[in-house]
Amino acid sequence: MEKQKPISHFVAGLMIGAVIIVYSLLLNFLGKGQDKTLGWIAYILFVGGIVIFVNLYGNAKSNEVSFGNLFSYGFKTTALATLLILLCLVVIIFAMPDFKQKILDGMRKGLEDRGKMTDEQIDQSVEMFSKNFMLFVVGGATFMYILFGVIGSLIGAAITKKKPINPLDQMSI
Repeated sequence: MEKQKPISHFVAGLMIGAVIIVYSLLLNFLGKGQDKTLGWIAYILFVGGIVIFVNLYGNAKSNEVSFGNLFSYGFKTTALATLLILLCLVVIIFAMPDFKQKILDGMRKGLEDRGKMTDEQIDQSVEMFSKNFMLFVVGGATFMYILFGVIGSLIGAAITKKKPINPLDQMSI
């Protein structure tokens, strides 16, 4: 049987990032961008993609890999997918100014629905968030995608079958 060539972490990261970007844009254009349940599906797709590519990588290497090799592949994939998603997020924020306003309106509505803050406190919170919008959005997205990428890498490395090579078996006398 011919040995498969493993998919590089670069290609895997680009594919996962592209799926998340298309999904997020689709939600935004359908007007469902503020739906938290549909937003969590993006993270599930992200974790699922990492797990699948880690497993494919292990299988392409005839499962002669260690947990560390698999986790490393998954984390590299996570880093590249996250960079692609962040780049697209920044472009969208600058290209679509109403995107920021939708987020601020959703934040205001959420704070009002809780009923724990006065109108003045809500105004102050929304204003502070607005001033530091890029920091909060990019920082929050980075943290969440890296966190879920680590989870996906750990799951993928744990469930992928492993047959580590014993270095002593390779020695010839």
